[in-house]
Amino acid sequence: MSESRLSFKEMCERFDVTPRTLRYYEYIELLSPEREGRSRFYHPRDCARMKLILRGRKYGFSLEAIRQWLDIYDEEGSDAQMQTWVESADAQLLELESQRRQIDETIAELRALRDRTAASLEAYGESTDAVSDIVEK
Repeated sequence: MSESRLSFKEMCERFDVTPRTLRYYEYIELLSPEREGRSRFYHPRDCARMKLILRGRKYGFSLEAIRQWLDIYDEEGSDAQMQTWVESADAQLLELESQRRQIDETIAELRALRDRTAASLEAYGESTDAVSDIVEK
């Protein structure tokens, strides 16, 4: 193996992805390895793209949004790609903040319902104990 390229297995190991994931990224043309017979080899460009794909997925971007962002580099260069990234990141931050508010509200509602139910359960247990005391006497 050359220093400048990785085999399929090495690519999976380096980025901690399954073979299925790597094949899918190839299928949807996010990656385009060099092929020699049935073997695939990934060059530094593929590694850079994979880092960006995984970073985008971590931050909640769709694969289509990631594809568009990667394509900008190929078509318009680094400055255009970075500008698009900043705009996309701003939009994603707003979405994540909205999701956080929704999650916080849901947690508060669930906690309140859980506390009311626990209180009801406790009260039910006390009333059952009172009935048992009367029946036993």
